Amino acid sequence: MDFTKLKELMQHFVDEEYAPGNTIRVCIGNEVVFDYSCGYSNINNKKEMRGDEFFYLYSCSKITTVTAALQLLEKGVFSLDDPLYEYIPEYRNMYIQTENGDAVKAKKDIKIINLFNMTAGLTYNVDSSGIKKARELTCGRMDTDVVVRKIASDPLSFEPGERFQYSLCHDVLAGLVSIVSGMKFRDYVKENIFKPLGMNSSVYHMTDEIRWRMATQYQYISENSDEAVDIVEAQKTGNDKKGRYEEVGFKNSLVLGEEYDSGGAGIISTVADYMKLATALANHGLGQDGERILSASTVDLMRTNTLSETQLEPFNWKQLIGYGYGLGVRTMMDKEKSGSLSSIGEFGWGGAAGASVYIDPDIKLSAVYAKHTLNPREEYYQPKVRDCIYSCL
Repeated sequence: MDFTKLKELMQHFVDEEYAPGNTIRVCIGNEVVFDYSCGYSNINNKKEMRGDEFFYLYSCSKITTVTAALQLLEKGVFSLDDPLYEYIPEYRNMYIQTENGDAVKAKKDIKIINLFNMTAGLTYNVDSSGIKKARELTCGRMDTDVVVRKIASDPLSFEPGERFQYSLCHDVLAGLVSIVSGMKFRDYVKENIFKPLGMNSSVYHMTDEIRWRMATQYQYISENSDEAVDIVEAQKTGNDKKGRYEEVGFKNSLVLGEEYDSGGAGIISTVADYMKLATALANHGLGQDGERILSASTVDLMRTNTLSETQLEPFNWKQLIGYGYGLGVRTMMDKEKSGSLSSIGEFGWGGAAGASVYIDPDIKLSAVYAKHTLNPREEYYQPKVRDCIYSCL
């Protein structure tokens, strides 16, 4: 294996200002085969990226959330086909917002699989009336269970199961894990994923100790715009290649309050620490110290496409051409369409500030890449990093 090309690509991202700094770790089995960082964790101070920085992982957190929920599936706590209201009664008798503004009763119930594969009809509106009501009830603390129950008061965009729509589904899935386990979501994950895998640097909420080791967060603003686009929308639509960076501090707008454990975007971690989860999934659910977090068959289920062609029509982001969507992760289905060098069944997800996870159990490959820029131009860097990794093997 020769990772010269991957090293040069990462340097190119910095030189051409696609990233202030970036870092990556690649493993085969449990062996680290490439570990590299370049650029700056803070542009103004010229603080070099060293690779041990903490990052907001944003939507890469979803991989942890679906892993946690699948553990409960394995234990028979629920089935994918179960109606969500059996566990969270507020989701019985949902309504759908029509084009003319009316709300009509949904004909179908939200099933648990609809949370996993983003077909529940929920939105990514963190300023909805339901969330505002939760903020009032909790005096801004935003207890996860309360928020998840109040999200049920917001109308759906369409009949459950009709199509894919990127949304708060995995935040609700985290709430489901919390409710059925009787534990705060952060505590469930710590006890059942972080601790067994030795992920001692992964948390859901900022601490003073972590803050000073965080890579400074920036927002990329396109040359043709005075303002950055919504960070969720940017994951889908991309950005112009010319623009500027603005420092935006250490706030994560998708962590709604001090008691809110965001299943969709809440984890703060280092590349080395999050690699422990990626490596376990690449090794068919087995951690580096022999701790099993999922069975091999469950990992295969996770990376099996669950959506029909019709359901997949909105799943048309440029970086996802050729992919289907499994239980919370993209999964490679069509190498010809994608032009990808990766294997069929390679899976993972990306985050709003540039983190990206690549997992391939067929060859026990795992990789975690990170930078620290909101609106990171996923459609540009994600496929290039993926293909460069495979070309180096």
